[in-house]
Amino acid sequence: MVVLLSILTAAVAPGILLLTYFYLKDRYNSEPIHMVMRMFIFGMLVSFPILIIQRGLMLWLGESPFVFSFIISSGVEESLKWFVLYHIIYNHTEFDEPYDGILYATAISLGFATFENVMYALLQPVSFVSLLMRALLPVSAHALFGVMMGYYLGKAKFSQNVHTRRMIVLSLLLPLFWHGLYDYIMVTITTNWLLLIVPLMVFLWIRGLRKMQRANARSPFRLLHQEDEVKL
Repeated sequence: MVVLLSILTAAVAPGILLLTYFYLKDRYNSEPIHMVMRMFIFGMLVSFPILIIQRGLMLWLGESPFVFSFIISSGVEESLKWFVLYHIIYNHTEFDEPYDGILYATAISLGFATFENVMYALLQPVSFVSLLMRALLPVSAHALFGVMMGYYLGKAKFSQNVHTRRMIVLSLLLPLFWHGLYDYIMVTITTNWLLLIVPLMVFLWIRGLRKMQRANARSPFRLLHQEDEVKL
């Protein structure tokens, strides 16, 4: 029992820690914790229809590397996460600054990644090293795909111009592409795959951090925060 609890804790901890990191990066108007956790739970729940759809597509389309990476894995997962984000959060009153898109998207993505990590820990022989690798690679990768999704959905909501539809499309297509590329590397390269995955992850982290900074910089609460600092 103690071993099982240790394994579950190790599987859940990366997602919670990353979600805490992204929550604390909201500089000007923190979101209600219950809303963030609700999206995290929705991310876990959406895992069930994802698994069903993926199983059906495997039987229908087969499992060639390209089909598996860009359609069965990335296509299904990112589409359903986007569906939840768009239909629950996009018009919600709590979505009141660009960074909120990033936070809620990463909450959904990390909910899914945490469920996936728990299933891996329960169904596969695991070690500390394997769980650490999953924390550094697939779990954080899902978070970064969420950053892309939320960033462009935030731009779509607050741009209020002719590019809104384009931003909404990009909020789905870009995470789908990068997720597919990540999976394609993992599926097709059996040796020395770290030589490609590590630079890809570094690139995604740099890109993600820049998008987080830009989203915060566009916050309508930034000027109010600066005025409060001047008054103090």
